[in-house]
Amino acid sequence: MMNKEQKKMTISIIGPSSRFLSGISYYTTRLSNALAPSYHVQALLFRDMLPTFLFPGAERVGSSLSTLTYDPDVVVHEDIDWYNPLSWYRAYAKARQGDLCIFEWWTSSVSHMYLCIAMFLLLRRVPLIMEFHEVVDPLEDAILPIKIYSRVMGRMIRGLCTRYIVHSAFDQALIAEKYGIKAEEIEIVPIGLFDQYPHLPTDTARHKLGIPLQYSKIILFFGLIRPYKGVSQLVEAFEHLSADEKEHTLLLIAGEPWEDADALCRIEASKDQEHIRLVATYISDEEIPYYFSAADVLVLPYTRASQSAVAHIGIAYGMPIIATKVGGLIESLSKYEGTHFVPSQNREALTESLSRIISENGESKTYEIPFSLQWDVVAARWVDVITRVCSDKNEKKD
Repeated sequence: MMNKEQKKMTISIIGPSSRFLSGISYYTTRLSNALAPSYHVQALLFRDMLPTFLFPGAERVGSSLSTLTYDPDVVVHEDIDWYNPLSWYRAYAKARQGDLCIFEWWTSSVSHMYLCIAMFLLLRRVPLIMEFHEVVDPLEDAILPIKIYSRVMGRMIRGLCTRYIVHSAFDQALIAEKYGIKAEEIEIVPIGLFDQYPHLPTDTARHKLGIPLQYSKIILFFGLIRPYKGVSQLVEAFEHLSADEKEHTLLLIAGEPWEDADALCRIEASKDQEHIRLVATYISDEEIPYYFSAADVLVLPYTRASQSAVAHIGIAYGMPIIATKVGGLIESLSKYEGTHFVPSQNREALTESLSRIISENGESKTYEIPFSLQWDVVAARWVDVITRVCSDKNEKKD
């Protein structure tokens, strides 16, 4: 991706460590590894992002749940703490030695740290790229003091950035409108696949999960259970399948509940509870292959979404995906032939789509992975953006 005679630039990527494990943690690792062949990459990671008791998954903070590791060529520093300004300065001191810094943005809980680092880097004329994984977190936007804080701090930080990265044209338009950023300053770079998980024989996976032999079809919902994820709508759609269809079908809902008591109550009160299994906990990397290898279809009944790491796991398994036509999902899944789109919050359409999958005989079809989602292709897009940003910086300097 670059001339071997050229001196490698140093790129700093700031994001969460696996202590607060999430899709952004995985993404930070994958992006760092993808850019390592082209640059000297240093990952500057948050060790403590916020008071642990405020984190919905507080009981798992610090647990070893991820099997994904950084490339040996990536220099990793996991020592940024929300309460320690000295740690912010240490991160700045490392980043200022580089040619460019990338901020991973998904929550305002990191605002004060980013702002401090960004202001210092601006003085050293180190270009900043902010990559948006979320425009506004639904929970933060629902709490007035946090909403105000998020908007004020976010505006200050964004004003210091050189370029912005989003993952779809939908997010590009949304961020340009919401934050008043010029469209030409917002680049679209897709998310690569989360393809680090092994594929297992279906029978082996179902046996490991203890799924009774009576179930020939497994419908999977996977990921954090939050109101906008549409779990309640999925349960309702499942209930409207015919008795014959449900007899041999299991709805498997696996994920950590976050502020969605309604969905849990909906599952518990369902008239078809015997055909629904809820695994209400965070699923470790060792367990993930069993769920995706056991399932016949992945369902994303979201009411809103920028992107979905879960969708990119499903694509890596080549499995059918039922997804609602919302946000960035439309763009990211439209090139995947295994996608079955349904209107958001449309129970009839979701039931009909589930019924079609269930009625298929034999083994589920495996679909090809879109070329554009391969990490080397994504990395090449990043190299193009980084090259232009650094070239602009050098031209201004001259």
